[in-house]
Amino acid sequence: MATMQRAEIGLVGGQVVSVRIDEKPLAALRKEVERGDGWHDLETDDGTLALDLDKVVFIRIAGSPHTIGFSGD
Repeated sequence: MATMQRAEIGLVGGQVVSVRIDEKPLAALRKEVERGDGWHDLETDDGTLALDLDKVVFIRIAGSPHTIGFSGD
């Protein structure tokens, strides 16, 4: 089973897109952003997101899930 992660993609101008994405497409996006050239189709839990890589400012990957109450860890 694939592990879905919550990520935020920050764009030039201050917009932020929040997505749920599998680890492999997230790693591929990271490599493409490092190249920073052209467009990239990102497969997310909600569908395909076309990104202009020249406009991506940051990718924030959520940490551990939030819990309510006391944790046994």
